[in-house]
Amino acid sequence: MFVLEPIDEKVISKPQQYIINRGGYIWFARHPELGIVGTCALMKKADGVFELTKMGVSSHARGLKVGEKLLSFVLSKAEVIAYSTLFLLTNQKCKAAIHLYEKQGFVHDQDILDQFGKAYARCDVAMRYQRKRAQK
Repeated sequence: MFVLEPIDEKVISKPQQYIINRGGYIWFARHPELGIVGTCALMKKADGVFELTKMGVSSHARGLKVGEKLLSFVLSKAEVIAYSTLFLLTNQKCKAAIHLYEKQGFVHDQDILDQFGKAYARCDVAMRYQRKRAQK
């Protein structure tokens, strides 16, 4: 859907250096028959600030709810990570992904866009995760 930007190439080619060594996390989704079909990372931007990034699902696994399951899993893991801000950056062309993010508790946030959106030329949507409150 997009051309890789220099920041994408750096992070994807050296995830240990740009994500793991800086206090971030990477997860993969594995389908029993298709193998690895998705990935998602939390990239530490500052103390308590994480970007949900590099989320993707293989085209041959779309429609299997892999993205929804992967995002739910990552958000459950994020709850045990000490964070004050969890955000993502995307593009308005990614309508299905944006709908999924909204469904999972992300809200559009202009402050996040202003602060972090310039990292990617394609970024025109920024969203912040709103922790779900425990139901009584």
